[in-house]
Amino acid sequence: MRKNIDRIQRNGERKESLIDSLRLPKDICMGAMKVTMTGNREAWIENYRGLLEYTERQILLQGRTCQVCFEGTRLSIDYYTNEDMKISGCISCIRYI
Repeated sequence: MRKNIDRIQRNGERKESLIDSLRLPKDICMGAMKVTMTGNREAWIENYRGLLEYTERQILLQGRTCQVCFEGTRLSIDYYTNEDMKISGCISCIRYI
């Protein structure tokens, strides 16, 4: 089992090295989430997979490889599509899980 995990990690590292050497955007090639902040009041998120939790104090999003948790007060989702969303409020913490 450990050999399979090591092999998957090596393949991921090779893929990332190839993308870096070709100067391709990682968010598109690897499906990584892209988070853009404006101060601590607004966040734009691209390439998320789903919404797992939504309260006034916490918004939890699922990405391809991890989850991202926004914590704060008066958090709200201003809009969302299949590709991106905008979160506003007083964002005090962003955690990658």
